[in-house]
Amino acid sequence: MAEPRAPGGVIDGFRLEEKIHQGNMAEIWRVTRPDVSTPLVMKIPAFRDSSDPAALVGFEVEQMILPTLSGLHVPRFFAAGDWSIQTHIVMELIAGPSLRARLDDAPLDPGELASIGSRVAAALHDIHVQHVIHLDVKPSNVMFRASGEAVLIDFGLSRHDQLPDLLAEQFPLPMGTGPYISPEQIWGVRNDPRSDLFALGVLLYHLLTGERPFGNPTSLRGLRRRLYRDPIPPRALNPACPPWLQEVILRCLEIEPSRRWDTAAHLAFELQHPEQVSLGVRAQRMRRDGPWTVARRRFRSVGEPNLRQSAAGQVARGPIILVAIDLASGSQPLSDALRLTARRVAQTEPGARLACVTVLRTPRVAIDANAEAEGSVRMDLLVKLKHWSRPLGTDIGRITHHVLEAPDAAAAILEFARSNHVDQIVIGSRGSSSLRRYLGSVSSEVVAQALCTVTVVKTPARESESAEPSPP
Repeated sequence: MAEPRAPGGVIDGFRLEEKIHQGNMAEIWRVTRPDVSTPLVMKIPAFRDSSDPAALVGFEVEQMILPTLSGLHVPRFFAAGDWSIQTHIVMELIAGPSLRARLDDAPLDPGELASIGSRVAAALHDIHVQHVIHLDVKPSNVMFRASGEAVLIDFGLSRHDQLPDLLAEQFPLPMGTGPYISPEQIWGVRNDPRSDLFALGVLLYHLLTGERPFGNPTSLRGLRRRLYRDPIPPRALNPACPPWLQEVILRCLEIEPSRRWDTAAHLAFELQHPEQVSLGVRAQRMRRDGPWTVARRRFRSVGEPNLRQSAAGQVARGPIILVAIDLASGSQPLSDALRLTARRVAQTEPGARLACVTVLRTPRVAIDANAEAEGSVRMDLLVKLKHWSRPLGTDIGRITHHVLEAPDAAAAILEFARSNHVDQIVIGSRGSSSLRRYLGSVSSEVVAQALCTVTVVKTPARESESAEPSPP
């Protein structure tokens, strides 16, 4: 019989085929089992006399957290072994490349970088809503499926809101990877999902400029510099960086978590809609802050912050609300009712992002399309949309406007909601009639197919009955 840790060996019913990685902390084997068709890998900790105790605890953490996660953005969990025989984790093999390979290609094109960033942010949002904060986001821990989705791996430093934090209980020093660790992690704070946004900001900065914003510190003193020293603005290192991308990256790298994006979904939204990014002082910076600003910041950094947060709690405080407006109907009472509901939602959810959406219907088959005329109609709708939202009184940084072009309004709204991680859809309905019941309506299709909460707004029956039976 083959040795257990050699090709051909069997551990817990899994046959070791080949070792595909040997690291300081673990080795990765490609494994098979007769009843499983999915490509698999087995992760086995590398025991040595000098093994880092935190790494061994981290392996326990990953064994505890990975089975709680599901979805496209994490490897599928299959099995784990205890310490009495051979501890291990068996998971899905992600065949695509890691992001680490792209570091040699830096600086990347801003458009490509935005695509990468939005996919990683989507993956972070997916684990955050499942109560997990990764806390070790770096290029080697981000992989991509053949279909393009980002996959997060290595949850050895992660924190689950509803499970014991074994690392915090046993080790007082900061846990993370030097270039990517957030300021609050330096203080031992491990319960804020915005720490992952800081690390993603470091990653984007590196891929955009070819340099790390805070270098590669190897001491606690070096790590603490990011508590008061801001990075060189990306545009000073790469003139091809557009202002909107600098705004996004520098906001990720803010020292105080409250000054970063509220959620990973908000960050993904901005990267997918660069034309909607609200530009501030960050976008125009060409040099670091002056010595007096740094000195004041350094003085404030002496006291340890008192941060109490959770992944799911922070996500809940920053929902994305899609408000679907039919600008062509001419139904003023319904428009007013929809606006009133949107205002109430905005007041109830102070951290909410409002995406005001209308649909420009296009023919399923374009014949002699007049692009100039369509562009004029689209611009007119955008102006009307902004006019509609002005009375909401919402902070300009929290509201965006989108004219979707599609032959099917319901399908366009549903796809926008899916791809932008929308938490709630607010949509109007002009009541019922025999024709609408027969043909259906946009609002009924959205209610039936949406994966999130849908609020349907109606007007009094007398107005609904007199309205045209055109959706939504």
